[in-house]
Amino acid sequence: MSEKVKVLLVDDESHIRIFMRKVLQSMNCDVIAEAADGNEAISMYRRYKPNITLMDINMRIMNGAKALKIIVREDPSALVIMLTSLHSMEKVNECLSSGASNYLRKDLPIKEIKQQIIHTWHSHNNKTKH
Repeated sequence: MSEKVKVLLVDDESHIRIFMRKVLQSMNCDVIAEAADGNEAISMYRRYKPNITLMDINMRIMNGAKALKIIVREDPSALVIMLTSLHSMEKVNECLSSGASNYLRKDLPIKEIKQQIIHTWHSHNNKTKH
């Protein structure tokens, strides 16, 4: 991505955050904040207003699906990509119908993760311009 994109990274597993931070930094993204649960995600979103939020669906305390609904209610233009290791599309579809911009499987090769983030970024920006 040519411009510096501000990203909020949300996952309750620190090794996933470390991995995703490295992927994002290699894409010229600035990980401006990290959170380990939905409550922290909402607080960080309000504080930093990221361009992209990458958020795990299944987390302890408050899951990503609930946090997504609150973020999108407060900011309908939010770009939120849900992270999942699930093989069940039910939760993913619930998030997509609640306002998620896309979802990303954590087990994809790095090249595909990058492609999906870039595709979602461009699609979102094209929608908001029209």
